[in-house]
Amino acid sequence: MKILAFSDLHRAAPAARRLVEMSQDADLVIAAGDFTNHRIDLPGALDLIAGITAPIIMVPGNNESEDELRAAAPDNATVLHGEATTFEGLNIFGLGYAVPVTPFKDWSCDIDEPTAAKMLAACEAADILISHSPPKGHLDVTSTGMSLGSKAVLEAIERIAPPLVLCGHIHDCWGQSSQVGPSKVVNLGPTGMWFDIAPSA
Repeated sequence: MKILAFSDLHRAAPAARRLVEMSQDADLVIAAGDFTNHRIDLPGALDLIAGITAPIIMVPGNNESEDELRAAAPDNATVLHGEATTFEGLNIFGLGYAVPVTPFKDWSCDIDEPTAAKMLAACEAADILISHSPPKGHLDVTSTGMSLGSKAVLEAIERIAPPLVLCGHIHDCWGQSSQVGPSKVVNLGPTGMWFDIAPSA
């Protein structure tokens, strides 16, 4: 199955145009959050990718809330936040928001580590784990050297061992990949990355 995945579009129109064009060859599109900026005009941000006609699975980033994303998502989208879905035999679990809590306060959609751990406990197995935030110690280092990933996400990966983990959030690590045991972890970014994955037996 050909999967096109991206994160952190942040209303970037040129990147959105490329994603729409690329998506013509996709069986499934996965979007790991942050479609807009500071929770402003999410419908307008999603209009930029309205040309994606393939099924799309989304999680909210910290720049849009779960309710805002569910209200604005197109008809071909499935929004996940602490829940799972199945697509042509693939088990996919999604967790949005920033984990741990950011310093951005008033506008940022964040959850703390215990809350994230409780939400991730609902996932017993997955072929793909989508998390807006990267796992602690993997693809989570900013330009100032701070490690901002989530311990709860890391522990879930170690417990579930999904073949593929897709994240975003930390811009300095866009396009990079890491390994947590048997799990490949990729920090996507807005340019779009291709994956070919089959359901586990």
